[in-house]
Amino acid sequence: MHKTDPDWIRNGPDETAATDNPEIAALLAELEVAQAELMRLREEHLREHAELENQRKRQAREVEMSRKFANERLLGSLLPVFDSLEAGIAAAHGESASVREGLQLTLRQLTKAATDSGMTTIDPIGEVFNPEHHQAIGMVPNTAEHAPGTVTQVHQKGYLLNERLLRPALELHLEWMKAC
Repeated sequence: MHKTDPDWIRNGPDETAATDNPEIAALLAELEVAQAELMRLREEHLREHAELENQRKRQAREVEMSRKFANERLLGSLLPVFDSLEAGIAAAHGESASVREGLQLTLRQLTKAATDSGMTTIDPIGEVFNPEHHQAIGMVPNTAEHAPGTVTQVHQKGYLLNERLLRPALELHLEWMKAC
């Protein structure tokens, strides 16, 4: 069988012909090397493609996180302003109604701007103490009205920014039942 023979072209060289002819054997060896190199390059390409795709996804997540928390420092620096306005409203009982209303309006506007940026308030009165969002500054004796661990008084509201803790709430809560 020869290279120009139609059977050789359709079926490729047969094994016996390859062993008999050193030229064909050399070509078959080159073909095997080329096929192995092709497989290696194909696998390398797939790995690089997967790595690039993973990097693209990682960068997209990082951009999203940066966008979600871009206002974190600004909103954190405004928390004392929230505290001051709330203290001013609480202290303005003896003041004129217009002063109290002005403080309340300012607080509502500031709260709306912060809420639009993803900030939410933690005001846990009546809820069970949650160490992930609350910071206890004391405990009071249990009462029959509330379950143990219930928050009874909040000294400073806490805040979340897109579900991430910005500041924990400072509070008093009822003592937990002691184990006997």
